[in-house]
Amino acid sequence: MIDPREVLDTLRMIDLEKLDARAITLGISLLGCVSDDSARLCQRVYDTVTRRAERLVAVGESIEREFGVPIVNKRISVTPVALISGAIPDPTPVAFALDNAAKTTGVHFIGGYAALAQKGMTTADRALIESLPDALSQTERVCAAVNVASTRAGIDMDAVALCGRAIKELSIRTAGSGGFGCAKLVVFANAVEDNPFMAGAFHGPGEGDLAVNVGVSGPGVVKRALEEVRGRPCDEVAERIKRTAFRVTRVGQMVAMEAARRLDAPFGIVDLSLAPTPAQGDSVARILEEIGLEVCGGPGSTAALALLNDAVKKGGVMASSHVGGLSGAFIPLSEDIGMIEAAASGALSIEKLEAMTCVCSVGLDMVAIPGGVTAETISAIIADEAAIGVVNNKTTGTRLVPVPGKAAGDWVEFGGLFGRAPILPVREYSAAAFINRGGRIPAPLTGVRN
Repeated sequence: MIDPREVLDTLRMIDLEKLDARAITLGISLLGCVSDDSARLCQRVYDTVTRRAERLVAVGESIEREFGVPIVNKRISVTPVALISGAIPDPTPVAFALDNAAKTTGVHFIGGYAALAQKGMTTADRALIESLPDALSQTERVCAAVNVASTRAGIDMDAVALCGRAIKELSIRTAGSGGFGCAKLVVFANAVEDNPFMAGAFHGPGEGDLAVNVGVSGPGVVKRALEEVRGRPCDEVAERIKRTAFRVTRVGQMVAMEAARRLDAPFGIVDLSLAPTPAQGDSVARILEEIGLEVCGGPGSTAALALLNDAVKKGGVMASSHVGGLSGAFIPLSEDIGMIEAAASGALSIEKLEAMTCVCSVGLDMVAIPGGVTAETISAIIADEAAIGVVNNKTTGTRLVPVPGKAAGDWVEFGGLFGRAPILPVREYSAAAFINRGGRIPAPLTGVRN
């Protein structure tokens, strides 16, 4: 039986505390599209995506109207393109086919222009990574990912070096938009196969033909709940976060199940990550400050974030039949008003952000850095973040945006959900000799689990 108090509570979360379903992402397998003819492969990709996702946007909009839950983005993820493009010399035309399919279906983004290169690169993996500057600078809605490391395999430093060079070139190619092309690329360690969030989403090879994955978000809801326990012990704070995360995730479960039913596709997972936006009242940084920090980035930030991340997972996991994706708390610098202000004041540095990624979901996300930073330094930052993921057996990602013509202390505007950010200073001590060694950093002992 429906409790009227629960209905009113949910309505309050939506109307006043910015609760939403951040994304419905339809995962689509492209394994049946393989061909050694580039034109035929691209046509198969376009046809498969447009056929499978033709009703996705309409279904999302109907659920919004009928249930009153805002669904911010409708998205598609596909099989990593490097897995289907091995028989053609250049995968770039597949990116164009994906972009056209995204426009035809009306989705905001399509993810899966991706390679899984954690233990070594195939010819197709290398070709895809090298094509990233062309593919992402010439498409609007295509997002890309490269998995360069895992706890079981270690870190493929050759792939790390290639990614650094690709990001540097992509920044130059998209200089007119502040290097925005780089915002569509995530370099992962321990990438998951069912992530509904862009830019890193792809439909993993272990998935079925279709899957409906939903990401929910409610930083404002958590912030408001914690206002009621000011001055109370940390275990009470954790308990309040757990209860709140449960309620938020139940909304996501409802949206996911209904979307799966209407799309006649299997329900995949609910990702219960707290994903912020640049809007006031929708900030993870403000939650950390409500816990007791003067400003996010100061001493105690890592511990407070660890408390938040753990409590969100514990509360949300009981609220859905399948929890997956990344699930926790995101700290994308340009997309969180509290993070933006903390970085602008000097309280939040790239080194402190890196420390905080040890205990949160994903990693260095939407961090704008000076355009003059070298490709080797970009690769070194990627390697550092990958090492955190590998050693701690968690997913970490790096989404760096070198902004051409900008220096530390300048600002860049991305607009919309991507927000704006101050350019953070990067220590330019060279790591070129380290990166140019190549090879593979071996897996840690914790990776031996058989």
